[in-house]
Amino acid sequence: MKSAAPQRAANAPGRRFAVVLLALFLLVPLLPGEFWTVVGTEILILGLLAMSFNLLYGYMGQISFGHAAFFGLGAYATAMLFTALKSPDGSIGVPEFLLSLLVGPPVAAVGALIVGFFCVRLTGIYFAMLSLAFGELLFYIVFSWYSFTKGDDGIQGLLPPHYFQDPGNYYYLTLAIVVVALLVMWRITESPFGYIMRTLRDNQRRAAFLGINVRLHMLANFVIAGAFAGLAGALWGPFSRSVSPGLLGWQESGIAVFMTLIGGAGVFIGPIVGSVIYTMLQAVVKMYTVYWPLTIGTIILLIVLFVPGGVLGLVEKQIKARQGRLSDGGGARAGSDEE
Repeated sequence: MKSAAPQRAANAPGRRFAVVLLALFLLVPLLPGEFWTVVGTEILILGLLAMSFNLLYGYMGQISFGHAAFFGLGAYATAMLFTALKSPDGSIGVPEFLLSLLVGPPVAAVGALIVGFFCVRLTGIYFAMLSLAFGELLFYIVFSWYSFTKGDDGIQGLLPPHYFQDPGNYYYLTLAIVVVALLVMWRITESPFGYIMRTLRDNQRRAAFLGINVRLHMLANFVIAGAFAGLAGALWGPFSRSVSPGLLGWQESGIAVFMTLIGGAGVFIGPIVGSVIYTMLQAVVKMYTVYWPLTIGTIILLIVLFVPGGVLGLVEKQIKARQGRLSDGGGARAGSDEE
């Protein structure tokens, strides 16, 4: 029983924030106007991308600067099938639309399998640089292969079925898919496989001594993370009505890194919290000034220097400190009673 209590305390911030966030997300379309519904959809999609990145960073201990490549692969796979299934008048039915969404994750997973086969042979900065190199390679292929990907023009006209053209309806579809994806992701991280990832993060050499196939497990996690990133990309195309090569670029990967740092990589729901803060702050700041890069750069600098565990990491630290004080107080009272 004693061993379960610290684990419940460690998960408490994430669970509380998950419940609060879900309640708030359900209420977003009730706000007046469409602005916050659109922002909320962007938060969910980019939050799913950040959550998939955190499978590599927070759980496996490796940082990828090319993770958005799988986001872009999922987006392009969905866009291409979407375009192929459209009727001559440009409309698409609900079954065809949902089918086009389903193709994104497996295509991204295949891309992640190929890239990951080489990346998992390295760790640390070498893993990060190789992932960046592959990400830029895929970006260049998409950018240059005009006959297949339409090059820098991208793929336009990804108008979803009439029902989902309403921002509120598409928002709830996105919310449902993201919630299911996060539940699956949470189950993976709490499974024996998830704890093997934590072992690899903490000490790969010790994991190898225990008989764990380090490269195979790293590759499996890389593919899983790529599939979830592809799902986020699949949702992005119909949301923005188009896809472009920039979705595969290092800038998009940087957004996932920023969100994870802001929310906290050590707590499961941290990247979603980071997505809320990042996206809403961006929306507000751009209303009043053009200095968004300066703003986010300053925020990231302050977080790295003073709150390295992110927002939820700070909350978790405060909860543990409070529990420690209560525990010390209880011990002191017990000692005085014995006297």
